[in-house]
Amino acid sequence: MAFSYPGSGHQALRRGRRSESGRIYLVTTTTHRREPHFSRWEAASRLSAVLATRSAWSPHAELLCWVLMPDHWHGLVRLTGGATLAHVVGAAKGRSAHAVRGVMAGRPVWADGFHDRALRQDDDVLVAARYIITNPVRAGLVSRLRDYPYWNAVWLD
Repeated sequence: MAFSYPGSGHQALRRGRRSESGRIYLVTTTTHRREPHFSRWEAASRLSAVLATRSAWSPHAELLCWVLMPDHWHGLVRLTGGATLAHVVGAAKGRSAHAVRGVMAGRPVWADGFHDRALRQDDDVLVAARYIITNPVRAGLVSRLRDYPYWNAVWLD
């Protein structure tokens, strides 16, 4: 989660950051006020359906894997076009918020900003993917990953 300090804002935190086409980023975004919006099946299933589609990310990025937790979302995103990571994540958050508008009773869905970490060339992408998708097990939501419905990875297609 990106933090906001008085007088700085999320824009200031991203100042000097570059987005590189072809680079893979581990992205985390939280819900507004860390409210567990996605502990409700209807909101989680609607949001998952949107974020999992190629059209939510392309033509500027590819979603390699993701997991939706009750109060946040993690994903591995590879930039593929000329857009910045901030643009790609912002567009995906906008599309997904629109998809759950009906079940959110007018409440904001996402917190401002997001956290990202660029994977280095020597980082193992599959290790990062396993770390992301096993979040529900580590959080104690399920004992086996196959019992958790809100995740996916391109390696399973």
